[in-house]
Amino acid sequence: MRYYRIIQAFRASCYDELNALKPGNVHCFAGGHGMEVIHFEDAADAAAPHIATEHARVGARIEAAVKASVAKTGLNINLGIILLCAPLAAAYETGGPLREALAATLAALDIEDAAATFRAITLANPGGLGQAEQHDVHAPPAVGLREAMGAAASRDRIARQYVSDFADVFEIGVARVNALRQAAAPVKAEAVHLAFMAAFPDSHIARKFGPEVAAGVREEAEAIERAVDWKAPDARRRIPLAEFDASLKERGLNPGTSADLTVASLFAARLLALTA
Repeated sequence: MRYYRIIQAFRASCYDELNALKPGNVHCFAGGHGMEVIHFEDAADAAAPHIATEHARVGARIEAAVKASVAKTGLNINLGIILLCAPLAAAYETGGPLREALAATLAALDIEDAAATFRAITLANPGGLGQAEQHDVHAPPAVGLREAMGAAASRDRIARQYVSDFADVFEIGVARVNALRQAAAPVKAEAVHLAFMAAFPDSHIARKFGPEVAAGVREEAEAIERAVDWKAPDARRRIPLAEFDASLKERGLNPGTSADLTVASLFAARLLALTA
């Protein structure tokens, strides 16, 4: 039963994110960066059963999901999403309160998880990856996955989740989902995405274009975040988002980490509802 619930929650979260107007990213209103929505839908469908594999270690889930996604699309579509959602799925499978189960899951990550994850990252070959001085993914790991992620946590927000027990996912993303529900506003992936963009410089932009550019985009997002009325009708609410989207894409800027964290937050919110 949990296997099918994980698949459904993962696919629904991926599709919700694609149906939201997320500035700078691919969505149903506009493609971008040489990719279209169908690529992400195919990748989500390919990855879902591997994310949910029963009794599988986190690293095995990551490697199998990335292999399936790359085989289906020929592209690095959802590496960050998989890195974030695999531990959440493994934690949910164990039962009990999700955040406690997640902390235990992350604490148990070992060198096998690191080796499988390194192979997955190398296969996906994300833009701007380059070589790392410590725990380079192109070499066999010498430590467990959590320690390896810790070495990258200061420069990569996805890696940071592994050493913070997914603090950003729960305290920014899931918190925004809950706030919208309490305000009787429709839960909008757009609001979660913009909350991440405004909270900190996007790691993907920083890796490809430098910290100053990433910081500038964060300031732009913060200004829009203050101005958007999330209870407004879709057409009116999306005007500033569409303008920001076009501006970012014209500059070639893709806040991919914010999009990945959005999917993980929607997924976590769904899993929390299932365990409530």
